[in-house]
Amino acid sequence: MTQKKFYELLKRRMKHFGLSLEEEKSRLIEFGRFAEENRRRKGKGKPETFTFLGFTHYCSKSRNGKFRVKRKTSKKKFTKKCKEVHRKIKGMRIWKLKDIITRVNQILVGYFHYYGITDNSRSIARFRQEVEKSLYYWLNRRSEKRSYTWEDFRRMQQEYPLAPAKIYVSVYDS
Repeated sequence: MTQKKFYELLKRRMKHFGLSLEEEKSRLIEFGRFAEENRRRKGKGKPETFTFLGFTHYCSKSRNGKFRVKRKTSKKKFTKKCKEVHRKIKGMRIWKLKDIITRVNQILVGYFHYYGITDNSRSIARFRQEVEKSLYYWLNRRSEKRSYTWEDFRRMQQEYPLAPAKIYVSVYDS
């Protein structure tokens, strides 16, 4: 069965249950184990990616050279969450430091629980770094005088550490 025929059958099947595909968000792409080879033969470059549930899925290889679908946080979701956390920290800057760090750690751990999956460690580490920069920025905006240098900020973090970026889910463990 061709991809186009399958796509048409899928639309018909969904219609049977009163559902429909959003044509703006749906497309057929060449994806899978042989996508890279097929696209190279046609002179088209790397296989396309797709975004689903906040992750960008892409074709890659494991360390031993076997095909794997890998996932990373989508740029759109990453940017949106960074801006949201920046605004939240701005609103918290008048709180006690202990309370700010407690709340920021809750945000970080929640983010890591969702996005902390196999092959996404670089994205979650970058998110933690962005949160750290926002925290540094807003703590220094609590008064007219600068509260922290980066060195002082690092010392403060020894007493009030931020949650480490951590992979919580391995998609290959059974």
